[in-house]
Amino acid sequence: MAVGRVPRFVSGLPRRRSGAAVGRDPRHLPHLVIVAKVVIELKRVIATLAVALVGAATLTSPSAAAGIAPYEPTYAGPRAVSSLAAPASATVTEGQVKEVVPGGVITYPSVTSCLTVTVRVRGGGLVGAHASLFQVPGELRSDEILGALKQLVGGRPVAAIEVRGAVGAWHPSYFVKALESYGEGEQVPIPEDPDFNGIAQAVSRGLGLPRGLVTVEDVPDGDQIIR
Repeated sequence: MAVGRVPRFVSGLPRRRSGAAVGRDPRHLPHLVIVAKVVIELKRVIATLAVALVGAATLTSPSAAAGIAPYEPTYAGPRAVSSLAAPASATVTEGQVKEVVPGGVITYPSVTSCLTVTVRVRGGGLVGAHASLFQVPGELRSDEILGALKQLVGGRPVAAIEVRGAVGAWHPSYFVKALESYGEGEQVPIPEDPDFNGIAQAVSRGLGLPRGLVTVEDVPDGDQIIR
């Protein structure tokens, strides 16, 4: 996302790199631990500040002061690709929902501050959503994305639901009320720690599917390719 993107929270130590100097000499481990902790805390603070700035902006914006009516999510439109036209592969950018046929591949490009939600339909097929922390113009908001995903999955049996991305940058409530929808006098919730269970519960409720089907994973920045 070009505007408003914030670094995501990365849990755990940095991935092991090849080479004789790093990852093979035990003397380096204390230094790696210190560096990892500093990077984790820095990314969490940046994500928190970004969300706080959005909250401050909503409190001072002319639209908030004018008392605009609450936003009503809608799911119709070209941003969700019907299973009737499901291809063998699809690129799902921020704010979009698409499906591929059994054996197909979904690519989520440039996942940094986002979360992806992939539904594995029993018997094959993938239905994927790319939830954006900040809305991309013309695409679905974070409080619309699960409704559109649920609509596309329909009544088909589901084998698993996989949530991946910047877990530490997301408060579970963003799936219910997007950052852009906060108005005058409203406090924007800010994530303090990665809430894996809270996000899993929010996705479960939003899709109307059992919590036991949902797994949540914090993954490195970059493209996600799901098969």
